[in-house]
Amino acid sequence: MDNSDDLRLLLASRYPLIIATEREETRLLAVVRRAATALRTPVYIWSCTRGLGLDGGAPMYDTIDPTKALAAIEQISGPAVFVLVDAHHPLADPLVVRRVKELSQHPEPGRTIVATTPQPFMPPEIEGIALAWALKPPSRAELHQLAVRTIQDLTARGIPVALDAAGAEALIDALRGLSLGEAERLIQKAAFHDGKIDDGDVTFLRGEKAALLESSGSLELIEADHGSLADVGGLDALKAWLAMRGRAFEPAAKQFGLTPPRGVLITGVPGCGKSMIAKTLARSWGMPLVLLDASRLYGPYVGETEQRTREALARVESMAPVVLWVDEIEKGFPTGDGNDGGVSKRMLGTFLRWMQDRDDGVFIVATANQVTQLPPELLRKGRFDEIFFVDLPEPAERADIVRLHLTRRGRDPQHFDVDRLAALCEGFSGAEIEAAIVAALYRAYAAGRDLHTGDVAAEVEATSPLSVTRAEEVAAIRAWSQGRAVPASGASAAARTA
Repeated sequence: MDNSDDLRLLLASRYPLIIATEREETRLLAVVRRAATALRTPVYIWSCTRGLGLDGGAPMYDTIDPTKALAAIEQISGPAVFVLVDAHHPLADPLVVRRVKELSQHPEPGRTIVATTPQPFMPPEIEGIALAWALKPPSRAELHQLAVRTIQDLTARGIPVALDAAGAEALIDALRGLSLGEAERLIQKAAFHDGKIDDGDVTFLRGEKAALLESSGSLELIEADHGSLADVGGLDALKAWLAMRGRAFEPAAKQFGLTPPRGVLITGVPGCGKSMIAKTLARSWGMPLVLLDASRLYGPYVGETEQRTREALARVESMAPVVLWVDEIEKGFPTGDGNDGGVSKRMLGTFLRWMQDRDDGVFIVATANQVTQLPPELLRKGRFDEIFFVDLPEPAERADIVRLHLTRRGRDPQHFDVDRLAALCEGFSGAEIEAAIVAALYRAYAAGRDLHTGDVAAEVEATSPLSVTRAEEVAAIRAWSQGRAVPASGASAAARTA
């Protein structure tokens, strides 16, 4: 159900008072007009600069004062929708709140007041009377209409447009997750950036959208340039599980009776490939990857943290299908001690409700190093499709990781004693193996020769891995995983997840 249909249903149900949260006033008014037109109901709009008036008509005399505007509303008979824009300012006045409450308690049949606010705002006096409602992010259909309208305008202004059907679809995909205003400005910017609109502007739009998401502080669009799942060393069971679940996004899967997978929690020893899985998964599935930094959602004002969380998740949902990566989730949703006034618990509640109610198409990859710091509510069965444990790599996996990082740096693994290096790297994480190879490259370059096995071996022998320096913590992580998580490696684990 789109915004107009949703609001039309509320108006038809005769809700007397709706508190509508919006960041795009023009778009909200268009939604109100469509919903009211469907019900053949007139729309009146009040603002603190013009007063109250019929939509498109002149304002009534002496209605700038909100109490006088509400008095005028009381005198209007018959069904109508009254939109009070920026209502959070007048609703800070107890007299205005009282007038709104009285009108809502004894409404004319078919009369609804829609009070708009940029952030959720509900005076306690009208709780239980007012319905909180939020404008959903633009749908793909709305973005398509906007793109067509904007491109037609650019064409009329002499800007060449060279987009085939596939290019137009890619352009719309690049705009998903943006407001209509942001999307229109980015199309205009792309056009004047190089004097035309063509397939090359899709990359430009993605980069600009990434900058906009990053400016929000909590979301980051990650470029999937890390190959595919096949390029990750080891973790065969996890990769097989993801490859199988990824097929559920195919159109035929829905007809078969499948629903898309919801998400996976990956925990384990630091540096063993959890983040790499998230980065390569999006590319393997052909989806954008959005990183959510949950720790940056916290705000200094009452209700700000929850609002930031809702806005970030709504923006992610509007980009579906998408992979949402919540890195080190235990830092964003820790087990709190109540010293923050309940903010952490409310934020967790907001996130859990979204996890439960969100539409299909957002696949969550949550990674955790200290899984014991997560609140039990996040680990409850059903929150994630599966919980995987990533352990230190086995000998064959270490050999794969050595070959992978040698190949990435332009070296033929056949010229190296890979089995010897894999044996020397016992107790090393994948990240530590990579670091040893990089350090060996520095060693060889400083000596004025090419890299050989001895360089890597020397760096490995000079390194104390995490499994030694923090042996107690690694042992605790491994102990937790027993019976609670599926091993990400091993043939037996792969068989259990198949």
